[in-house]
Amino acid sequence: MDSPFEGKRWLAPLTVGGNLPFRRLCVEFGAEVTVGEMAVVKKLLENRTAEFALLRSHPAEPFFGAQLADKKPETLAEGARIAEARGARFVDLNCGCPIDIITRRGLGASLLKKPGRLGRLVEAMRKAVQVPVTVKLRAGWAEGKENVSQLARVCEEAGASAIALHARTRDQRYSRAADWDLIGRVASERSIPVVGNGDILTHFEAAERMARSGVRSVMLARGALIKPWLFQEIREGRSFLPTPEERFSILWRLRDLFFDHFGGEDRGRRRTQRFLQWHLNFLCRYQPLPQDRFEAQAREHPLLQTRMPGDPPASPLEALLRDGRADTHAPLAALLVESSGRDEAEARALALQASLPPAGEAGELEFAASEIAG
Repeated sequence: MDSPFEGKRWLAPLTVGGNLPFRRLCVEFGAEVTVGEMAVVKKLLENRTAEFALLRSHPAEPFFGAQLADKKPETLAEGARIAEARGARFVDLNCGCPIDIITRRGLGASLLKKPGRLGRLVEAMRKAVQVPVTVKLRAGWAEGKENVSQLARVCEEAGASAIALHARTRDQRYSRAADWDLIGRVASERSIPVVGNGDILTHFEAAERMARSGVRSVMLARGALIKPWLFQEIREGRSFLPTPEERFSILWRLRDLFFDHFGGEDRGRRRTQRFLQWHLNFLCRYQPLPQDRFEAQAREHPLLQTRMPGDPPASPLEALLRDGRADTHAPLAALLVESSGRDEAEARALALQASLPPAGEAGELEFAASEIAG
């Protein structure tokens, strides 16, 4: 029987960034499996409205999964039933979130240290629902203590239908390149699909990583936040190098998707503006990476892990879209919300750019990547 998880392009569960409108945008560019933001089961059982919002999906999403965090089999089983009842096509157990506020509570990546408990959790989920159960793993808790082979075996034996592997340890965060040889080894050991995750920013990197590891599914996280059209690149096997005008149109489309989700009243407009400003912090990182110039370099070190000097902006709109300053993102998000049409928004954006002091290259991410893509 064919697995619904094999040979697919996945959007990773992303804190804040994995919101429903952004997932829809990624689906429009070719994402086939989407995963919601991590929902803490304890908060679901307390009937917290904000947590239930993380289980909501859109009919346009072809295969949506709800990601859950918990440490007790009985409560996790109840969380899985809630997610299934609300339309999740599969339920995913988070064993990757590295942030202290989560791991200190015995959730997320802390489960990497407890294979026995992990197995009991997966088994409880499997028995509680009719939909498939998946698990998001890391290589292990710390460098030199990578135990993912054992963890993956435990998950499969407990009934998991697929495993997504972010091939770095919890302690490494993003300080090392993802280990795709490790992904390949785990995939060769298991009979269920293993989804490779880590450091994919171009279609040629995706192709090389899949060929090297033997996996047929890839999960995109930071790469999708920087260039949502990465799914299209991988699907078509060629670079898509959008012009500044095309990228502005993509930004405008995201604005429309937020309006569709939150509504156009004052509260919805405020929320749209806040989310757009958040996403601009990643979208500004884009630079064209044509295969003929960067494929060899990508084989030596992941482009997502490499700080490369970009060419000078060729136009005022390009300069604006590449501006990494929060003082630029705030008014840009505001004018996107306030404009009645795309052309008006672009004209206002160009006026904004003309009023700004010169900007250098974008600095460090305002938001720590390790707190976004667990």
